[in-house]
Amino acid sequence: MTDRPLALYSDHGRIYRENKFVYPVLSRRSGGISIGVNLNPDKVCNFDCIYCQVDRRSEAETRFVETARLWDELDQMLEFVSSGRIFDDPKFAHVPPPLRRLNDIAFSGDGEPTTYRNFDEIMASAAELKRRCGLDDVKLVLITNATMFHRPAVARGLEILDANNGEIWAKLETGSEAYYQLVERTKIPFRQVLDNIAAAACKRPLVIQSLFMRIRGEATPASEIAAFCDRLNEIVAAGGQLKSVQVYTVARQPAESFVEPLTDAELDAITQTVRDRTSLPAPVFYGAP
Repeated sequence: MTDRPLALYSDHGRIYRENKFVYPVLSRRSGGISIGVNLNPDKVCNFDCIYCQVDRRSEAETRFVETARLWDELDQMLEFVSSGRIFDDPKFAHVPPPLRRLNDIAFSGDGEPTTYRNFDEIMASAAELKRRCGLDDVKLVLITNATMFHRPAVARGLEILDANNGEIWAKLETGSEAYYQLVERTKIPFRQVLDNIAAAACKRPLVIQSLFMRIRGEATPASEIAAFCDRLNEIVAAGGQLKSVQVYTVARQPAESFVEPLTDAELDAITQTVRDRTSLPAPVFYGAP
């Protein structure tokens, strides 16, 4: 078992001070400070995941991405974090020394970042800003549901990530169409996600992010975990490269009250099943204490 997450891990608010689009978090999966970039301030997403912490029933205050302001915020945030001044902020003052590092710039936010119309241009600009700041070792991380990988602008954006220390974290946490629809609540077919992940993984290694939870009192069925492992094995058999499978559970308050975190023991069992049935590395991240 890994160490329990700090209370700070549970605070992933996407508003920091006067910023609208850029925010720092202590990321348990990154193992350090991650600078988030919100490309969906309007809270529009093509998934409506039952565990999502974004309340889509309330109207967003910011409707559009103001690109000039976004880059100004990111430029200032990169200096703020890389200089260490962030740890003078009481919110980050208790981050332990091993985690006091800038790990990545992560494109996530209040929706699916690859739905952004000029996704490739955003990735190119982020890569250029990172170079200009002398932060070649800092990753560009795309946290995505993999639904838009087939779009030309997104495919170009992924190639830009490849060339600039990028990493793709693709969501896959179900093994069947029925359970996928239960969890993700979308009109996008499960097969499209699977095909997109397989195609992208044939070109570069992907990280799979997999959140498991209790739904209306019931943990993820063993049959669903087995089917999930089958899907992973199919991706690998098709030539897909998978770096790891992140196994985790709910750590922050979800929008739906019927969703609850799994216990450490339940996560351990899922993790062991993934390792045994796929032979893939599978780090585990427990829920908040």
